[in-house]
Amino acid sequence: MAEKSKVLIIGGTGYLGKFIVEASAKEGHPTFVFVRESTVSDPVKGKLVDNFKNLGVHLLLGDMYDHESLVKAIKQVDVVISVVGQMQLADQVKIIAAIKEAGNVKVGVSSL
Repeated sequence: MAEKSKVLIIGGTGYLGKFIVEASAKEGHPTFVFVRESTVSDPVKGKLVDNFKNLGVHLLLGDMYDHESLVKAIKQVDVVISVVGQMQLADQVKIIAAIKEAGNVKVGVSSL
């Protein structure tokens, strides 16, 4: 059996992202979610994060506006899925720049 891809979801606590995170984890992929520290402490999002942890999802703390934290997260995976909200669509160039710098991603999927 082929090794499962390591998947990073950016925007994983959003409306669509939470379903992608859950599906990836249930398919047996090592699944990572890039989240801000404030997301973990948020009462509503915190419950979602706890659910992710119960599914074996790994949380990677960082911020889309912190290039180094993005690159560090991306270097740990094979696939990046960006499901950021509509207000952040223009900021996906930051994700693309981090993917290029990391140099290891086989597949990148964007919500653009």
